[in-house]
Amino acid sequence: MASLSRALRVAAAHPRQSPTRGVGPFNLSNAAGPTAEKSVPHQRTLKEGQGTSVVAQGPSRPLPSTANVVVIGGGSLGCQTLYHLAKLGMSGAVLLERERLTSGTTWHTAGLLWQLRPSDVEVELLAHTRRVVSRDLEEETGLHTGWIQNGGLFIASNRQRLDEYKRLMSLGKAYGVESHVLSPAETKTLYPLMNVDDLYGTLYVPHDGTMDPAGTCTTLARAASARGAQVIENCPVTGIRVWTDDFGVRRVAGVETQHGSIQTPCVVNCAGVWASAVGRMAGVKVPLVAMHHAYVVTERIEGIQNMPNVRDHDASVYLRLQGDALSVGGYEANPIFWEEVSDKFAFGLFDLDWEVFTPHIEGAINRVPVLEKTGIKSTVCGPESFTPDHKPLMGEAPELRGFFLGCGFNSAGEGLGHRCGHRLTCPPVCGRRFHHSLTDHPRWIRERSHESYAKNYSVAFPHDEPLAGRNMRKDPLHEELLEQGCVFQERHGWERPGWFHPRGPAPVLEYDYYGAYGSRAHEDYAYGRLLADEYTFAFPPHHDTVRMPGLQRGRRCFYLVGLDARKAADWLFSADVSRPPGSTVYTCMLNHRGGTESDLTVSRLAPSHQASPLAPAFEGDGYYLAVGGAVAQHNWSHITTVLQDQKFQCQLIDSSEDLGMISIQGPASRAILQEVLDADLSNEAFPFSTHKLLRAAGHLVRAMRLSFVGELGWELHIPKASCVPVYRAVMAAGAKHGLVNAGYRAIDSLSIEKGYRHWHADLRPDDSPLEAGLAFTCKLKSPVPFLGREALQQQRAAGLRRRLVCFTVEDKVPMFGLEAIWRNGQVVGHVRRADFGFAIDKTIAYGYIHDPSGGPVSLDFVRSGDYALERMGVTYGARAHLKSPFDPNNKRMKGIY
Repeated sequence: MASLSRALRVAAAHPRQSPTRGVGPFNLSNAAGPTAEKSVPHQRTLKEGQGTSVVAQGPSRPLPSTANVVVIGGGSLGCQTLYHLAKLGMSGAVLLERERLTSGTTWHTAGLLWQLRPSDVEVELLAHTRRVVSRDLEEETGLHTGWIQNGGLFIASNRQRLDEYKRLMSLGKAYGVESHVLSPAETKTLYPLMNVDDLYGTLYVPHDGTMDPAGTCTTLARAASARGAQVIENCPVTGIRVWTDDFGVRRVAGVETQHGSIQTPCVVNCAGVWASAVGRMAGVKVPLVAMHHAYVVTERIEGIQNMPNVRDHDASVYLRLQGDALSVGGYEANPIFWEEVSDKFAFGLFDLDWEVFTPHIEGAINRVPVLEKTGIKSTVCGPESFTPDHKPLMGEAPELRGFFLGCGFNSAGEGLGHRCGHRLTCPPVCGRRFHHSLTDHPRWIRERSHESYAKNYSVAFPHDEPLAGRNMRKDPLHEELLEQGCVFQERHGWERPGWFHPRGPAPVLEYDYYGAYGSRAHEDYAYGRLLADEYTFAFPPHHDTVRMPGLQRGRRCFYLVGLDARKAADWLFSADVSRPPGSTVYTCMLNHRGGTESDLTVSRLAPSHQASPLAPAFEGDGYYLAVGGAVAQHNWSHITTVLQDQKFQCQLIDSSEDLGMISIQGPASRAILQEVLDADLSNEAFPFSTHKLLRAAGHLVRAMRLSFVGELGWELHIPKASCVPVYRAVMAAGAKHGLVNAGYRAIDSLSIEKGYRHWHADLRPDDSPLEAGLAFTCKLKSPVPFLGREALQQQRAAGLRRRLVCFTVEDKVPMFGLEAIWRNGQVVGHVRRADFGFAIDKTIAYGYIHDPSGGPVSLDFVRSGDYALERMGVTYGARAHLKSPFDPNNKRMKGIY
């Protein structure tokens, strides 16, 4: 029986040849199934007696001719989704599994549940999972799910990592997750076999634990079956039937299998690694890649019993307690891609590549030295799926109505899946974030998925940016701004200005795979250096360079036009947008539960029979929609879905690639633009919330008097070919006024000072505009119906159970979100968004608070509290505000300074 130290020596003695430079990772994939046996330092692997599937028998039960929903895939997500569908009372729910339950990835997953992550959404999902597997399922079925609560221990070997853990500890208090920061000595007492000589500290979560994935799936399937759902094994899906309705909308019609077909209007793709293949059957792009992911199981270790599971993020290794042994695994920078995913692969494993796995062994031995002389009992190397942004793919696919995704869980399906399975049964969920130009691009999917794998254990810094898959979508001013020192951010493919560096260009270079696969890591990389400087939980070194208002750019543009456009606008938008042409309205779009799907501006257009670069030709009514660039695809998908559901006769046209936008904001904006635009910009001639077609330096533009930073200002929406000359004319006119470039970092700071909401942070599909202080965007006093109105009326009648509140902190400390909110000695919420307000010289934070007694959160409740915000375990006194702490009377937008 080989030891871990023996494995290290074998890996060093037989290095794998690197591929030739330029070929990249494509040479590192395995064949379609388990590879031939290699000389590895262990006696056996778990794949003995298993391997590729041979489905000799027919389906485990007869197929029904019809179903209300068919779930494809009998792994963790499929079983969870079926269980929640059945629990909600849906009849006619069927799960199809090509082999047996868990035969793909679930059967070999580690089953670790860590309750704390640097995402409030994921913490909520994990809390739900823990509740289901540790309590609910056993109470409902009488069956043990295999849950073992042995605790979890996060290792910090540097100061920044310990700071991150302290942030997690504070966030956990908002969700009732008990955790403790331990010193090295306290860690040694808890885990005597651990080497603590190189530690700064640890984070101990006593109620973390381990699930039995196969046992949990079996219990879920039995519980679902008891409620009338059907589980059919040994039934591979071979096709998805699609039909096109009278409005040209593609919809699911049924599922084809080797043993017959099922007529159904709804399919949920929970096929994991095989989800892309299922998607292709339906003409749906599923952006994920399959990779090898491995761990080894040790022989018995004396004294390891009852120890907590360990995550040593800096060593990129985890140690899972497995009885009286450990499973050792992690995430490497050079994972092996599984290029040709076989549909015959079931209960199979790959041979472990010891050279790739070596860093995990080294990290494990350093952390628990006894492992150096501990034998290896077995190896587990199986396929896992990873997505470009390290988030699961959930919700209805925009290409095909009735086709839902529940896949791409980045090796965390067992932990996140229970709540996600529930959310899939209660739309809306976020499955519409990638533009087709990205999902059609294999290189982008591959690079970004690799980076999401390689950085899985990296510190989640507030201002980090991806290096993979960059420069996919650039607007007309990209090169112009790059030369002026723009440091770009990336949001769903778009390169947008983050901030401006005074020392020259910092271009984003081609992805170097962090030096893996024989690639040469970039040297003297200006963009990489600037990012590295931002890797801190303190005020970043470029803190003061983002403070100024000036010229900004962004936003994406749609047109909603046609005979039913007004009906569609009345239904889609919470505010009254049926105003005269030339008006612009800030509004929300809601879902049927009253949650906020978007906030945007809607500008009424005059009918035109002649198309121009700034408006299509149309009959009926027309609206110009300006949305945030980072959420444009989500907006497009939401609007399209609503138009289809309501059968409105109108068009939605995406002009994002044809237009650019610059925003000139600040006290001198009127004086600057008066030299560039051929119109009177006075308050009387050009009021706030209006728009006009004007000429700027001879070029036709749409000027909109708006502000998302609380200053006097205008946006100029410009045809692509005119962007550079108009920009240069504005900069020339602004030179004597001190006009400077600014990016989204400035917008973030200025907007939070003014109390303007950001969708994805302050607003999400579970947040209503009433809770968020945006009741003024809802036409509740009019009789006009709109999507979400009934839910808002019910919420208003019952009283708000939570409310978004602004806080300021007197101490000059950086906050970024996830801080706990204390009221009168009790945690009542957490911060969603925080930034520094330069005008008031204070940190500003926004977060939703609730009443611990369960009652409504009235304005008096907000006023009467004594507040503090907890950052990294330290509380700072805070003041609550019912109005913006800066310019509450909106004088600056009127030009009154």
